[in-house]
Amino acid sequence: MDDVEEIKKLKARYFRSLDAKDWELYASVFAEDCVVDLRGAGGELYEGRPAFVAYASGLPLVQSVHQGHMPEIDLTSPTTATGVWALEDYNLWEDGTQNHGWGHYLETYEKIGERWAIKTMKLSYLRIEQPTDKPAMIAGVANTGHLRGARPAAA
Repeated sequence: MDDVEEIKKLKARYFRSLDAKDWELYASVFAEDCVVDLRGAGGELYEGRPAFVAYASGLPLVQSVHQGHMPEIDLTSPTTATGVWALEDYNLWEDGTQNHGWGHYLETYEKIGERWAIKTMKLSYLRIEQPTDKPAMIAGVANTGHLRGARPAAA
């Protein structure tokens, strides 16, 4: 199988393991020294696989549904690649709140031996809806600059 298809399978395992709360499989999709930036989604910056997986596995989620669409994957060398994924997610939290979001993942990948891993991941939302009396969060044009250009994940 070619490298682009292997990266697509890697991201599919990311989504499946997150929603199944299979934290061992989830950890395996990341490089040991990964950097995960959730600041564009209201979160924090995590450095290293142990720190990020501890964060993700501690989220008070009852159920999550994540789907990635329309991958734009570019091989930048025999052992590196970049990717942009459109995202839709739905989360039900332990406190009964829910949210439905749409956004993007901007990623870099590293081939370690024969296996691809997520090296960097940046999550940003364009829109998040919550069934409350508050209006939906909408990013607007001003907050989409990081998505512009032919290869935004390489920037």
